[in-house]
Amino acid sequence: MRLLVLFDMPVEKAAQRKEYVRFRKKIMDDGFMMLQFSVYSRYCNNDSDAEKHIKRVKELKPKYGNIRILKVTENQFESMILVQGEKTAQERLETDEQLTVI
Repeated sequence: MRLLVLFDMPVEKAAQRKEYVRFRKKIMDDGFMMLQFSVYSRYCNNDSDAEKHIKRVKELKPKYGNIRILKVTENQFESMILVQGEKTAQERLETDEQLTVI
């Protein structure tokens, strides 16, 4: 299962930029990887794991902006159609086999 965090935040004022940087850093500290600008992805083992990370993102929410979380299965994530550009290095590394802990 994957969580996708999609966000738009104002960055016109110094305080807004600071909030943006703080939010972005905190979700990355929680294991989210940048898929593209303002879209971050995180693998979750199960639904309770996903709910834990959803709660963390909600706790980090800034005062202004627009944040959405999309929960998709691994099959749905892998069937994403890339129209322009290339997969990120992180996407190329992540497979079900590599995410399995032995």
